[in-house]
Amino acid sequence: MAEVILMPRLSDTMTEGVIAAWHKRVGDTVQKGDLLAEIETDKATMELESYQDGVLLHIGTPDGGKLQVNDLLAIFGKPGEDITELVKIHGSGALAPIPTAAPVAPVETAAPATAPIPTETTTSMDISSMDEVVLMPRLSDTMTEGVIASWQKNVGDIVKKGEVLADIETDKATMELESYKDGVLLYQGAQAGEKILVNDLLCIIGKEGLDVAAIVAAVKAGTGAKTPSEEAPAAPSVVAPSAPAVTAAPAVEQAVVNSGRIFASPLAKRIAAEKGIDLKYVKGSGDNGRITKIDIDQYVPSTILAAAAPAAKSAAPVISNAVAGQVSFTDVPVSQMRKVIAKRLSESLFTAPHFYLTMQIDMDAAIAARTKINEVASVKVSFNDLVVKATAMALKKHPKINSSWMGDFIRYNDHINIGVAVAVDEGLLVPVVRFADGKSLSQIGAEVKDFAQRAKDKKLQPSDWEGSTFTISNLGMFGIDQFTAIINPPDACILAVGGISQEPVVKNGQVVPGNIMKLTLSCDHRVVDGATGAAFLQTLKQLLEEPVRMLV
Repeated sequence: MAEVILMPRLSDTMTEGVIAAWHKRVGDTVQKGDLLAEIETDKATMELESYQDGVLLHIGTPDGGKLQVNDLLAIFGKPGEDITELVKIHGSGALAPIPTAAPVAPVETAAPATAPIPTETTTSMDISSMDEVVLMPRLSDTMTEGVIASWQKNVGDIVKKGEVLADIETDKATMELESYKDGVLLYQGAQAGEKILVNDLLCIIGKEGLDVAAIVAAVKAGTGAKTPSEEAPAAPSVVAPSAPAVTAAPAVEQAVVNSGRIFASPLAKRIAAEKGIDLKYVKGSGDNGRITKIDIDQYVPSTILAAAAPAAKSAAPVISNAVAGQVSFTDVPVSQMRKVIAKRLSESLFTAPHFYLTMQIDMDAAIAARTKINEVASVKVSFNDLVVKATAMALKKHPKINSSWMGDFIRYNDHINIGVAVAVDEGLLVPVVRFADGKSLSQIGAEVKDFAQRAKDKKLQPSDWEGSTFTISNLGMFGIDQFTAIINPPDACILAVGGISQEPVVKNGQVVPGNIMKLTLSCDHRVVDGATGAAFLQTLKQLLEEPVRMLV
């Protein structure tokens, strides 16, 4: 199915972007990591890489054209696919408005640059038009604040456009923030481990001699934000030791894959330089062999592979140092991801009236079918993949389950996008298998495995976890027989999947061992009634107990 790509927000103040140059044309095959276009924002011209494979079927505007944030940028799909409706819907501007942070309070006439800062009153200054001021950008759709995981530049350092300023921990991932201008880093709005609200002062980049104190005072007066010096002293943060640099193996032990001019993105070059990786040994997966950040992240010289594994294992933090007979505890700050999980699921549980339906599934036939499938499948198919496929097909027959409570109306979704809960160290992410009813078991298996790995590596993008219409949470691999799950808004239902266990069952009047799996459907009673949920589970049971039905 065709996928719509919207104009992303590439800077904290960006409202529109100009296509400086397309590097792919309509009809071209595009691979993940290929350079798609160069986009001129209000602060820089930035490279936009593709996050998926496919054929470029449509571009929103030619070279030199201007698009608003969230306007239609491109459409990917299969050759010959009909995209008329997508162009009509998204090209007409019928899109949900992008969230905008509260505007900075209006200020009065700016004070002269030479005037001293009053001790009792705050200097008025219009910071909204100052290029030197960098505000905390919104890096995910649900982000309200960010935590400074680490600063890559210190106050007084010279900063160049494209260099990484800081690592920002959002509610969903830790992301790199690049500088949009050249200058000197004159001020940091928070130290490592501290949090900053979206649109609060992150840092100031300019020329030596800039009146930093006046700018900080103006920001404080306009937004009510406190500077670090005015806040209560924070407990000293524990900084994890930086990973040792990876030194490339001698040339005689590795094959040179790049000779002559080497094409690589600026970020890939910087990371390679930091890790001591010679780019001539790195195979690029981008357009024309262009090396991307992903290629650097995945590059491990064979000569240090065995030594790197124990080092990574030993780097796990020790949380508890309990002493026998002594009361002790460890306070760990709540991560942004955990905060959002707590907020959203609390709202779901206490707002949506949940009820639960449990059904036993005889998995004997599914076990036999999976064995046969994996003899010929290019990708190993798991039981979870079977559940995802069967669920997608059952949702097709029961559209009331594939719905959302929207307050004044109920939305029945025609498309089936299944969110698959993935556990990570910080909490839970729910990447989405889009149009799951139209995908094969091998496609679903490959996609879920890719999502799980990228979730653990913190490489998921917002587009990966947005837009689910139904969610599946599987704890069977952890030895859980049965559990209930909290609905993932805005979905109306979530399916909790337990493990397969051998239990005595009655078949043909005989008690025999059987392989039983228990499913529990959590339903929002505002949308789904008991009989509706039961009918869905009956269809799901039929599909899993007779997998050949999935092929019909």
